Amino acid sequence: MTAAAFAVLAEPSRRRILDLLRDGERSVGDLVAATALSQPGVSKHLRVLRDAGLVDVRPDAQRRIYGLRAEPLAEIDAWLAPYRRLWSRRLDALEHHLDQQEDDPA
Repeated sequence: MTAAAFAVLAEPSRRRILDLLRDGERSVGDLVAATALSQPGVSKHLRVLRDAGLVDVRPDAQRRIYGLRAEPLAEIDAWLAPYRRLWSRRLDALEHHLDQQEDDPA
């Protein structure tokens, strides 16, 4: 699932749609208004996101309402955890180095 999710998220418009859905459910029309994409373009990206399991859809009269699914994103977060620890150690080392530079103004 992680590799497929990364492939889906590689597209900037899909990330933008997920960012918008992070604040709550939205209709296709709302997403079109909030992006620079056409309605067919938004619908195409939503279909890819839905097929990847990143969004849910529910009917509301004539509209389709989309919402974010957190579970697949939690998988990505879990995969990234060891890398975050690596970055954290490197940032800690940089901070230590900079602190030493301030303490020793040679």
